Amino acid sequence: MRIPRIKRLEIEWKHFAVGEATCERCGKTGEALHAAVDELRAEFSPAGVKINLTETLLDKARIAESNEIRMNGVLLESLLSASVVTTDCPSCGELAGESTCCRAVGFGGEIFEDLPAALIKEAAYRALFAASPAE
Repeated sequence: MRIPRIKRLEIEWKHFAVGEATCERCGKTGEALHAAVDELRAEFSPAGVKINLTETLLDKARIAESNEIRMNGVLLESLLSASVVTTDCPSCGELAGESTCCRAVGFGGEIFEDLPAALIKEAAYRALFAASPAE
């Protein structure tokens, strides 16, 4: 295993919530994020890397930030050289009580409304190594 250049990875995940409820896409991202963090901790704890996950719950006024992931303060899409797009989110609309568009990530010719674990891990590798693990 290559030794990461960075020994601490601070991950912040922001998502819209009303009480205990969040939208479907954020819920799926949350499941993938927790799985990715568990895998990353298992992989990098022998090298002394500490990984901390913080969830920031957003109200309706900050819904544009929903489903945003930052690693050591850098947006996931910046780490991946990906784009941010907005798409209709009926699930958020239901929670917000009005039609809502939410952020999604464009990467590799695909639009990801919920972020898969593989994409999250790729961003984490880039944050830790400043390059992809395949390099």
